[in-house]
Amino acid sequence: MAIRSASRRIAVNVGIDAVLAALAVPVAAWLAAPGADPFAAWTAPPWGAVALLLAGLPFRLSVQYWRFAALSDLLGVAAASVLAAALFALGMHAAGAALPSPAFPVLHALVLLVLLGLPRMGYRLLREQPAHTATVAQRPVLLVGAGEAADQFLRALAADPQTPFYPVGILSFGQAQTGRRIHGCPILGGIDDAPAIFARLSPPPTLVVTDPDLAGTRLAQLIALADAAGLRVARPPRLTALASAHGTDARIELRPVAIEDLLNRPQVPLDRDGMARLVQGQRVLVTGAGGTIGAELARQVAALGPSELVLLDNGEYALWQIDLELAEQRPELPRRAVVADVRDAARLRAVCQDIRPQLVFHAAALKHVPMVEANPLEGLLTNSCGTRNVADAAQASGASTMVMISTDKAVNPSSVMGASKRLAEMYCQGLNAAGGSMACVSVRFGNVLGSTGSVVPLFQRQLARGGPLTVTHPDMQRYFMTVPEAVGLVLQASVVATARHQRDAGIFVLDMGEPVRIVELARQIIRLAGLRPEVDVAIRFTGLRPGEKLHEELFHGREQPVPTDTPGLLIATPRTADPAIVGRAIEELEAACHTGDRRAAFAVLARLVPEFAHVLPDAVAVSA
Repeated sequence: MAIRSASRRIAVNVGIDAVLAALAVPVAAWLAAPGADPFAAWTAPPWGAVALLLAGLPFRLSVQYWRFAALSDLLGVAAASVLAAALFALGMHAAGAALPSPAFPVLHALVLLVLLGLPRMGYRLLREQPAHTATVAQRPVLLVGAGEAADQFLRALAADPQTPFYPVGILSFGQAQTGRRIHGCPILGGIDDAPAIFARLSPPPTLVVTDPDLAGTRLAQLIALADAAGLRVARPPRLTALASAHGTDARIELRPVAIEDLLNRPQVPLDRDGMARLVQGQRVLVTGAGGTIGAELARQVAALGPSELVLLDNGEYALWQIDLELAEQRPELPRRAVVADVRDAARLRAVCQDIRPQLVFHAAALKHVPMVEANPLEGLLTNSCGTRNVADAAQASGASTMVMISTDKAVNPSSVMGASKRLAEMYCQGLNAAGGSMACVSVRFGNVLGSTGSVVPLFQRQLARGGPLTVTHPDMQRYFMTVPEAVGLVLQASVVATARHQRDAGIFVLDMGEPVRIVELARQIIRLAGLRPEVDVAIRFTGLRPGEKLHEELFHGREQPVPTDTPGLLIATPRTADPAIVGRAIEELEAACHTGDRRAAFAVLARLVPEFAHVLPDAVAVSA
């Protein structure tokens, strides 16, 4: 049915163009020689139609969609008109017929352009009219951003005669554009004028942020202004979705502003070529591949062309999910899915001896602070002993680089999770400084938006139930980063560490920007849902949990941040320890954990990480 409909449309296009081209011949002849009738023979106009149909083939005039006629279509019409006029003149000359005047070919081309172009643009303008005529069922929208994205959105509205939205105006980012129009939609003023513009618009419109680059603090300020005026804020579909909707029955649907847009900083430029050189043709092992960071590492590494990608996790379902995803997206990539626990040293040695990885990304960890506080020995076995097992197995199998994912909670740790990761950092730093065959890189960053167990999914679940949203303390702050940004900078740190060829490079720290108050994050999530904090949805403070700090730190007092040549990437000057001493202590710690001796395990931890004073052995005898 669709094919027959398209064929009918093409036939109609050809028929109309042929009639107009035939009409253009006598009109141009009359303009060239008024009063004369050199083309009185009925054979001349049909040859004009034939000339246009031949000239239109390379410019695909017959398949133009008049409803969406644009500048490129008019350029095609102009080129076809010139070529058709030239073909007709050559044909008349070959047939021995004299042209009415030397200006006839030029006039012929101009008449063709007018006769073919006007109907196309007139049809489009006629179809666009509903976009600027509101109906009762349509909702008013106020666009933010007067650039190409606004143009694309207005075009999409105009192309949809049943659109549910009616544009009432545009907010620009400056005053210079005020008073101008885009597709008939007026630019009412700049964002600084927003409160006054909001006040005079009735009924209240939905604010549609068309500019994709509006994010972070500026977007948060705009949402606060909209919230004060009682306006909902949304984003349009992506430009690709708007473009693909042309000529289809797809409806334009607004989408919520993502919380990442409010917290994320401008994208840091990454050395993609350096990443490709690091990964391409290498056998790569990712531990914790089923987790948030591990899975994103697997995705980004897979895109860089390794010779083989090995996914290791102790959770069967999570491992199956990422393996299936990569199988669908990159079926040509050789890969293996290995079920193994990083706490099993013998199993890891066997896996690494079999695979012989050249590059290892160690993302396996227990990261949820309250969960590790409730199960401290499990956290120590996974985060500290597991890291030692991975590093030793990787080095013994000939790996050139191991990258360990750490956390800001390792700085002056107040939780067992943070202390266990600090101990893992110490082992990797010592191994790196010892000058062995393998570079051991540690990368430290803060909270990752949307990761498993993080605060944003918790707030979204609580909001879906109607609230309240629970925050432990009104002054609690955290650093945030998106998953792709964090993993991209992990890969960038690996490139920098490899290029430096230094064994005292310290710990790479991702620049997390400014910390965010958790209570403000909760309020923003409520606002983005079109609700009012403390009015429609309550926020309840529950008190600090064991091991939590109000403010996280990225650097210890004895770690001076050193900038690198890469934006967004810093180095913490090392506090190294002898890997043999740390290794023996971890063996002692592991033995205590296996026997369930919490007192002995915490004694070892206190000796190695003296700044960890959260829980003394006497206090933890019944806590885990």
